Amino acid sequence: MALRASPFPYKFVSGIHAIGWTLIVPCFWYLDRVIAVCKSTTKERSERQEQECYLHPLKVFFGSISFFLFFLLTAPLAFLGFLLWAPLQACRRPFSYHRVGPTSAEKETNRGFEQTGKASFTFASANLCLLPDGLARFNNLGHTQHRAHEIGQRIAESVGRPHVIITVESPSSCGPSDSIIPTSCSDTDGGMEGQSQPPGGHHSEPTESSASSDDAEEPLTEPSSSKPNYNENSNKQGQSDHGSPSVFLPKRPRLLDEEPWEVSAFFPANIDILCLEEVFDKRAAKKLTNKLKPLFGHILYDVGVYACQPPCRCSAFKFFNSGLFMASRFPVLEAQYHCFPNSCGEDALAAKGLLSAKVLIGQNQKKKKAVGYFNCTHLHAPEGDGKIRCEQLDMVTRWIRDFQTAHKQPDEEVVFDVLCGDFNFDNCSPDDVLEQNHSLFEDYRDPCRAEAGKEKPWVIGTLLEQPSLYEDDVNSPEKLQRTLEAEELRKQYISPPVAREGVPLIYPEPGQPWIGRRIDYILYRETSISKLCRTELEEVTFITQLAGLTDHIPVGLRLKVIMDSDYYDE
Repeated sequence: MALRASPFPYKFVSGIHAIGWTLIVPCFWYLDRVIAVCKSTTKERSERQEQECYLHPLKVFFGSISFFLFFLLTAPLAFLGFLLWAPLQACRRPFSYHRVGPTSAEKETNRGFEQTGKASFTFASANLCLLPDGLARFNNLGHTQHRAHEIGQRIAESVGRPHVIITVESPSSCGPSDSIIPTSCSDTDGGMEGQSQPPGGHHSEPTESSASSDDAEEPLTEPSSSKPNYNENSNKQGQSDHGSPSVFLPKRPRLLDEEPWEVSAFFPANIDILCLEEVFDKRAAKKLTNKLKPLFGHILYDVGVYACQPPCRCSAFKFFNSGLFMASRFPVLEAQYHCFPNSCGEDALAAKGLLSAKVLIGQNQKKKKAVGYFNCTHLHAPEGDGKIRCEQLDMVTRWIRDFQTAHKQPDEEVVFDVLCGDFNFDNCSPDDVLEQNHSLFEDYRDPCRAEAGKEKPWVIGTLLEQPSLYEDDVNSPEKLQRTLEAEELRKQYISPPVAREGVPLIYPEPGQPWIGRRIDYILYRETSISKLCRTELEEVTFITQLAGLTDHIPVGLRLKVIMDSDYYDE
């Protein structure tokens, strides 16, 4: 049975909830502006220095006083709204669900899987830091609403682009070549030879490209980065600024038995399921939904709980939801959210937890339902709290097992089981040794991990240094791509490993590459999928398309699933 769209069982209850929230919003917005006007990003400070703006102290003084007075004036209305809003959280389902109207099964499911017994599935995960504007500025990121609009537009343009395969034949002729530097082969009309591949049975609709009226702000990053060139392979080129000719970047030769990976200036085309973290702001979540819904017909947003919850569910009053956001091309059959009860400090203000979903892929060749499990989470953030994160990993393991046991059906075949999100620990820091040795990594495979405490040599890290987000080397997708591909250069912009308290950090070991903190993960499990299926890793991607819009590097994963048609159940 399909999930209902509203998080409330009755329209009347939903209406009362909407009225309460409407009364709260003005007061909340003015408080946010008090913080935002006093806190500047490094980009704003740099612009003021260039413009010699001496009026900024007056703007801060009078702006903060004005916004604070409006905050006090709207506080009584907010209190009334809170009395309506807070009690209703007890009957609210912990997510909202957007789904497309009734469509044919062929439009939403993977028909190619039914016909051939094999298909590739692409997943991506990104932490967006879409907090209220005032709080986001403590991470050196402002303009939350504009960033949400721009992020949604960039993802939609990238995911909805044609999946073009460029056949490189020879630097000087059209004969076969193994050159690692892509070379265009022009035909008589000056075009590049290429073959467009259909998106594996998925349905793609046109994306929105024009900004809405409430987002009419100046671009936060260079205009050249928001319009990708879809005729170029993602990690084999860089595009210089100001309309200069594009230049190709050489791709490092892949070592024997090394996993396929790349640094890409774009999100992969035809992503099947997208997981986003830190989408805390409700207006930002709606903007993302509006931008992504032409491509993803099924979206779970506003995930989490608010206010006070029953004992043993959450530890404190929740001002923010979990920040999780899931967009899927496939119909969501079941979904469940759990809140971590052991959060503490500033993390306890948000309802961080685990979102698990079961999606319908289609049918296999035996006409049995093919389904997939997708799980996303965001763990405890403060450094040094490894025990808390390990307890949360224990909960994640248990909750996933319980969810899959409860919703397993005899007429279904499971073709993938994926876990992703911001784990807030890495696999190279001595300070994270507890988490690195957790049993979760015995169940789920991490393609970037060589062993506990040691990354594979091609890993680059996913956490950017916040003070340098707007520097020239990293302020556009193409520049960030070039920077990440140069080890000596990326040391300046990727967060380094964290030393254990009282122990000096010697890193890297002699002869080993320098690898930054990778706290964003996409893992997959093979033991829980059908015995009919065989999984092959096709590609791991580090994505630079959100340069200047977040302090994390999104990651992508593509899996190939092959179903054995010769297998018969006993």
